[in-house]
Amino acid sequence: MSLPPLSRSAETAVGCACAAAARTSAGGGEPDGSAGRFGPTHALILLIAVLGLGSTLFLAGTELDTVFALLGGCGAIGAATLTAAGGGRRLMTVLVEAAVRSGAGK
Repeated sequence: MSLPPLSRSAETAVGCACAAAARTSAGGGEPDGSAGRFGPTHALILLIAVLGLGSTLFLAGTELDTVFALLGGCGAIGAATLTAAGGGRRLMTVLVEAAVRSGAGK
């Protein structure tokens, strides 16, 4: 048994609901841009995650210096990711240069 092909209009060709929501949020063309921004809710979630991870590592018997080093590394990776994703190439360049200079002892 073979089924006839379904006809699709341009309106039903949306791949997911998020594309349809983005199209309707800004009046048809571009998304409004607020969905990709780092907001206070994201900061609160990250704060709770860092505090929870640090407390768990400390209660598991990890030395405090190691906990701070691990959480500092996670924070640095997160800040670099947000800076790169946000288009802050100039800030990223300054931070990398400062890290290289401090590592070189200058």
